[in-house]
Amino acid sequence: MSTYKVLGLMSGTSLDGLDIAYCHIWKEDGKWSFSIKETAEINYSDEMREYLKNAIHLSEEEHEQLHKDYGIWLGQQSKIFIDELDEEVDFIASHGHTSHHRPKESITFQLGDGQLLANTSGKQVVCDFRTKDVSLKGQGAPLVPIGDRLLFHEYDFCLNLGGISNISFEKNGERIAYDIGLANMPLNYITHKMGMAYDENGQLARSGKLDESLLNQLNTLEYYKLPYPKSTGYEWFTSQIVPLIENSSASNEDLLHTFIHHNCEQITLSVQKHKNKDKPKSKLLATGGGALNQFFIDTLQNKLGTGIEVVVPDKTLIAYKEALVFALMGVLRLEGKTNVLKSVTGATSDSCSGEVFFPKDV
Repeated sequence: MSTYKVLGLMSGTSLDGLDIAYCHIWKEDGKWSFSIKETAEINYSDEMREYLKNAIHLSEEEHEQLHKDYGIWLGQQSKIFIDELDEEVDFIASHGHTSHHRPKESITFQLGDGQLLANTSGKQVVCDFRTKDVSLKGQGAPLVPIGDRLLFHEYDFCLNLGGISNISFEKNGERIAYDIGLANMPLNYITHKMGMAYDENGQLARSGKLDESLLNQLNTLEYYKLPYPKSTGYEWFTSQIVPLIENSSASNEDLLHTFIHHNCEQITLSVQKHKNKDKPKSKLLATGGGALNQFFIDTLQNKLGTGIEVVVPDKTLIAYKEALVFALMGVLRLEGKTNVLKSVTGATSDSCSGEVFFPKDV
């Protein structure tokens, strides 16, 4: 039994910062197991956050420069982490940061140049896990469900509450997954306008009142009518959601309250639609930043009812599950095994995705 020692890097749509998870991953009795040994969250500077947030608007030359700069920055942060860790690291698996995601146009781009990341960190790198799937006519997202299937199979549903919400589950022998819609992105947008990083435990949201008109506008958005596989991201948020926030006369507390109710209603619709009716009690694993928002979780459990138990794991797994799964995807890539599922993305075939880079002396 060989154990892979992997550094998983993840930067999500919420733009909080870089998540680093040092993971041990191994296979025992035909099943994959893991242990998250050490973690770090590197907050973005205001300058870096704005740089990444506005990447979609950069010229081709500026975008390429950001790709390089961010790759070097990822390498620097990885090297600092590894030096302090003083443990063996086999390779780095990096998600990068998504700047463009328009799969219908065969476009997806993850910032963070893999070669420069390898050169700067001094470690082998596996990255760019979405492009191959998009070339196979897939959505290139979500990718985490391969980890849900292999590492968290005891749960009926795996829900991630990051910038957006996505869900995965088994149905008729296939893993199904898709982006439900919103999660933290509108909440963080509102709190940032208030000069706050986030609404701790959802206390502000809990104090607010429901804006029925806004709730109706949100619930009738066209995206929710689309069949899966489907994915969304920052472009959808800026074009469809930001105008609703900016044109609303509701208080910030009422906005936060309403968005959490909206998020939970859409999640509940998805779960109830796919729940095994013959099973009296189902378990849903909730991870991502939204799982730390107690009002979000309370509202979700209330809407789901007693037939579905919302399980919130320890804070390490909540915060670093995605980094862990990208570490696993890197392992699968190096073993030549499937790490992106066509049943999830809608691609023409499963794939073993990811580009591999070795450090070069420059």
